[in-house]
Amino acid sequence: MRRRLPVSTTPEEMEKSNGKTPRSRVCFLALLAAVFWFFIFYFHFAVLSSSPPDQSMQAVSFPSASSYTKQHFTHRMEHHISHTRTMSAEKKFPFMRALGTAKNKSDPCGGRYIYVHDLPSRFNEDMLRDCRKLSLWTNMCKFTSNAGLGPPLDNVERVFSNTGWYATNQFAVDVIFSNRMKQYECLTKDSSIAAAVFVPFYAGFDIARYLWGYNISTRDSASLDLVNWLMKQPEWNVMGGRDHFLVAGRITWDFRRLSDTDSDWGNKLLFLPAAKNMSMLVVESSPWNANDFGIPYPTYFHPAKDSDVLSWQDRMRKLERKWLFSFAGAPRPDNPKSIRGQILDQCKKTSACKLLECDFGESKCHSPSSIMQMFQGSLFCLQPQGDSYTRRSAFDSMLAGCIPVFFHPGSAYTQYTWHLPRDYTKYSVFIPEDDIRKRNVSIEERLKLIPPEVVKAMRETVISLIPSIVYADPRSKLETLKDAFDVSVQAVINKVTKLRKDIIENREDKDFVEENSWKYALLEEGKRTVGAHEWDPFFSKPKDANNDSGSLSAEAAKSSWKNEQRDQS
Repeated sequence: MRRRLPVSTTPEEMEKSNGKTPRSRVCFLALLAAVFWFFIFYFHFAVLSSSPPDQSMQAVSFPSASSYTKQHFTHRMEHHISHTRTMSAEKKFPFMRALGTAKNKSDPCGGRYIYVHDLPSRFNEDMLRDCRKLSLWTNMCKFTSNAGLGPPLDNVERVFSNTGWYATNQFAVDVIFSNRMKQYECLTKDSSIAAAVFVPFYAGFDIARYLWGYNISTRDSASLDLVNWLMKQPEWNVMGGRDHFLVAGRITWDFRRLSDTDSDWGNKLLFLPAAKNMSMLVVESSPWNANDFGIPYPTYFHPAKDSDVLSWQDRMRKLERKWLFSFAGAPRPDNPKSIRGQILDQCKKTSACKLLECDFGESKCHSPSSIMQMFQGSLFCLQPQGDSYTRRSAFDSMLAGCIPVFFHPGSAYTQYTWHLPRDYTKYSVFIPEDDIRKRNVSIEERLKLIPPEVVKAMRETVISLIPSIVYADPRSKLETLKDAFDVSVQAVINKVTKLRKDIIENREDKDFVEENSWKYALLEEGKRTVGAHEWDPFFSKPKDANNDSGSLSAEAAKSSWKNEQRDQS
């Protein structure tokens, strides 16, 4: 009920006692209306707007109720209702507290907290205890030692620095990353303030156990079990898993089985509906899918402190490099599209090239010392595709201060956008495969055309990238430098934070085309639309006899496993 103003006498009695001319009832009602509207507007501006009464009065004068138009009042009320609804909607998002931590400038972890799921041991540690079953050809037990770094390397030939060098397996990122996470300075047990949620599932080790000779039920078992476990956790409900991420130290094609027939390759982890919401960090991602992201292969170098990195960088700057270019690899005679045969031929014909042939049997390619020694003596290091787009060798060469030469953009430029500059000309040379395959372009002549001052600048850029492409020793932590782990975690946090802000602002990208995922990774900050690109011919999805592009990728993954034997001693 509306509260009435108390009066002690009636209007008629007042008029008689004052001896004045009687006032009309209309005037009295106008007075009451003015008083009523005065209190309405006073309450709105002084209380609801949380402004001092005198400021509200200064902003809007109240000489009479007639000074306020209906239009002005309606506009102010609509603004207030809209603001109230916005505040109410924001409170409904369960991640608001997590976003709010970034506003606390006194908290060094504000906006950077990571919550780690406490998974049952069958998803990680049990695999390490049964390490002999992790690979068909390699005893992975020695490679899972030293927190995943493997056995220390001897430095008899003085190729390495005195500390920080290990015989690291190229597929050991699962355990290296998880152990580095244990040293992360902004871990939290309060998931409500977490910028992202880490899932310490050894996905790469899991599939490595069952790729050969096992049915799909066995290959999919742990992945399905993991997803079922995660979906029961309260943390999953915050964003349906879109703030979750995990790491798998293998190429994406091992986790993208296309059908449920036993003859198909890999498991279907990355095709599971729940897993599509999560971010999966792999050493090679798919250019056509949005739920995986490329991170560097591990090298042999794992510094324990900043000075280890800085002294190594300084050493790489001072080296004399006697070869114009070099190549470590084997031919791929079963792959008619491979240009490795032409590269080997060109290298053999000139004294400007150093070659390490990596075929079956004893080979210096199995020796980290021989590989690094060659890279350290070369200005340029050739990095063609292997069985799939990427190679560990690319990171080993950059670690040696050698400028990589790529022949396909999928070998680095669309893979490692978190860790390498978008302007690839600053640190690498690009020679399209067709220049070698069809036009018989001379690699030597192409490289000789680059001015010495440009070569020097490129080499300095490569050396400056070393901290961001190596994984620090998981048992310690760099102080000021950011390693590959730090870069990856911050990139995930940025991704989740942007997604949360987009949800709040109802800014959904309805034009997103997942098959163009590789293009989105190359967009400048703030841009959302992709168009035609010079690299479109490289990523037009190939079709096999069954009109299916994915099975060719699966074949590449299978070949990669077969050739893994030549990479291990």
